[in-house]
Amino acid sequence: MTALRVAVIGSGMIAAAHVRAARDAGAVVVGLLGSSAARSRAVAEQWGVPTGYASLDDLVADGPDVVHVCTPNDTHVDYAVTLTAAGLHTVVEKPVATTLPEARRLADAVRVAGTVSTVPYVYRYHPMVRELRARIAAGTLGRVLTVHGSYLQDWMVAPTASTWRVDPARGGASRAFADIGTHWTDLAEFVTGTRFAELTARTSIAYAERPDPSTAGASFGGPDGTAAATVPVRTEDTAVVSFAGADGSLANAVVSQVAAGRKNRLWIEVDGTTGSGVFDQERPESVWFGGEDGSTTVHRAEGSVSADQARLNRTPAGHPQGWTDAFAAFCADTYAAVRGETPEGLPTVEDGVRSLEVVDAVLRSATTGRWTGISTGTETR
Repeated sequence: MTALRVAVIGSGMIAAAHVRAARDAGAVVVGLLGSSAARSRAVAEQWGVPTGYASLDDLVADGPDVVHVCTPNDTHVDYAVTLTAAGLHTVVEKPVATTLPEARRLADAVRVAGTVSTVPYVYRYHPMVRELRARIAAGTLGRVLTVHGSYLQDWMVAPTASTWRVDPARGGASRAFADIGTHWTDLAEFVTGTRFAELTARTSIAYAERPDPSTAGASFGGPDGTAAATVPVRTEDTAVVSFAGADGSLANAVVSQVAAGRKNRLWIEVDGTTGSGVFDQERPESVWFGGEDGSTTVHRAEGSVSADQARLNRTPAGHPQGWTDAFAAFCADTYAAVRGETPEGLPTVEDGVRSLEVVDAVLRSATTGRWTGISTGTETR
């Protein structure tokens, strides 16, 4: 099988992760486009990529099979629509857009072009997430009653921390929820097979001002110590959201990027009429299952496993798999889709639109204080 040719737009932390995952999934990374021709060449050389493109036109002319868009949020749609119009397949970082109409514009372009466009909700690709999902689908937990959990980070806990995401023109009107809360809601709906119908949300801002991200030299983890002017903060650090499903189930999530000591705690519990299950992303090799008569911890690749877990198991029991493996598995499924296959559970641009529907409802509810329909954006009670 001939390896797919992949290009990457972006030169930051997440772009580096895409390059590694693409290679691990068997693709050849042929070129990279940064914020300038000089940046493209420098980062391409650093990462062992053959070509640093001078422009988007140069990238398109090179004719890669797939392009990974790993840039600030406000640029995702324009890049992806241009690439789609050129007949190129895309992987678009989340959130796919800063607004719901823009996300729908991208999805419409993809449908018209008939290309593949996926979104890296890679936590779906932990084998034990698939095990939890399989057991819920099989009825092991009974009827789902509640789903609850959190996604907690601390990289914005210092008042001196800043990033381009603080600027709503670049990151969007939602920061913490759009950035990481969408991972939680995608995972919750994915493992339960049920979509939330409405929600109520409250948000908070830790500091009224932060260093101006355009001058602070800030990125993931805060500024480099250089003096910077401050700007008002208009996007949330924390969101607490309650959901209701059409099936009567209830859910609650706490999302924060100012939870001191929490580096990447994505945690989800599903409680059913006959059992409960817990997945903790910081301990991805196991799932806890509980029932009225006791509980047990099920480890990856041990005992009888679901077919979905088995498909994603890459190492023997006791040899840990983690986020980089999940990312590579997502890329492998994306490339399989480009070749005409239909991998089950692959998150596409339609899932990206769904996440923006949730973000839009969170913003509306946080403003009005009312329950808000996720698909309609209107007050429901």
